[in-house]
Amino acid sequence: MSIQSSQPTSTSGSGPQSRSAVRRAAVVTHGKPQTIGPALERLRNVAAASGVELLFGDEEAEKHAVAPSGDDLRSVDLVVVLGGDGTMLRALQGFLDTGVPVLGVNFGRVGFLASTGPEELEAALGRVFAGEYRVVELPSLDVEAAGRRATALNDVVALSSIRGRMVELQWALGGEDLGTQPCDGMICATPTGSTAYNLSNGGPVLVRGLDAMVITFIAAHSLHARPMVVPRGLELVIRNRTPDVPVTVIADGHAFTEVEDDAPIAVRLGEHKSLLATLPETTFFRRYRETFAS
Repeated sequence: MSIQSSQPTSTSGSGPQSRSAVRRAAVVTHGKPQTIGPALERLRNVAAASGVELLFGDEEAEKHAVAPSGDDLRSVDLVVVLGGDGTMLRALQGFLDTGVPVLGVNFGRVGFLASTGPEELEAALGRVFAGEYRVVELPSLDVEAAGRRATALNDVVALSSIRGRMVELQWALGGEDLGTQPCDGMICATPTGSTAYNLSNGGPVLVRGLDAMVITFIAAHSLHARPMVVPRGLELVIRNRTPDVPVTVIADGHAFTEVEDDAPIAVRLGEHKSLLATLPETTFFRRYRETFAS
């Protein structure tokens, strides 16, 4: 199956893409089986009508009391997610660098990454299984700290480990020192993550298709600390300059490691890619308007 390039696909003039029909799809769900079970049954019915084989990994098979597929799920044509943005991120992370696109039906709270809602499940998935969908390439972040490495799809956050205590963070970009900022922490986000923690802290939204990351301070003790959008190739290095307060590093909402005074935290746009599948009309701007402007 051909993969569309990462050029912006959110413009209103973009038309449907002609793709091969889906024949095998992996399933990822959120919540307890009794809550998501009815939606899964609806998915099964659409798949059966479309001639699509549904595959379940070990965790999903145990949750829904079905036999695990046993096959390498990385060979499927598509991943269908029944859940919210957290479940979408888990699926995108799980299929990182596989070339398999992930499509979401929102059964969560916000569901910004999802392509459709529960009420359109049958109609939307029928079209998708017939090959009517787009694929957008999403960049990742690489983070190194305390001798460990991780990949994040949303954001990397350096946060004061002691609630109520600010930290002084020295930051540098491309090897050039930008000073030390008293604050509660810093966020470094991809375009995908720019609509999450970054947005709630006053950072700018990066449109899908941009190959950049945004850096935003959390509760900066300054009138001059402003978010900054950084292109690929410039590494952010953060150093904790607070002797008595450690800094916790969080990657995609999960605690990654903790650093003491002067220990570096390096963040850069990575080479790992995930693929987001959407209906042709579900553009970035439409989802932005529906989620944040209404």
